[in-house]
Amino acid sequence: MSTFHIEIATTERVVYKDEVEGVTLPTFDGEITVLAGHVPLVTILKPGELVIRKEGEVRPYAIGGGFLEMDGKKLIVLADTTEHVAEIDEQRAEEARQRAEELKKTKAISDVEFAKMSAKLERDLNRLRIVRKYKHRGHTGIMQEGVRKDGAE
Repeated sequence: MSTFHIEIATTERVVYKDEVEGVTLPTFDGEITVLAGHVPLVTILKPGELVIRKEGEVRPYAIGGGFLEMDGKKLIVLADTTEHVAEIDEQRAEEARQRAEELKKTKAISDVEFAKMSAKLERDLNRLRIVRKYKHRGHTGIMQEGVRKDGAE
């Protein structure tokens, strides 16, 4: 299978850099999968699940939104936040979600603060969904497509 180069970066670090076979990303127009030779594309990403496919393995990440640029040979993802599923602390993510829910209910916050809390809540819910999807299956972050590393389905 053909490969292409991908770079995923946040303002704090380069998260991932390698040759891959495919990447599935969440956009505001829906989920897309980018493969080698994809037409040039620039789009906005929304919070969701980013999945890298390489050598029959799947590498899941929680992404907090951002931008992508594909020129046919190289995919660049500039993300607000990106965490590999193994990096997400489920308890901390749940506590952050609860705090955001409580702040959102406060009547004394402005529309701007409400919008910020809503966006934070969406990111926290995304992180929880992804960590629960993979970690509760005994998944450590890299799995063969359709089969966990321990051989279970």
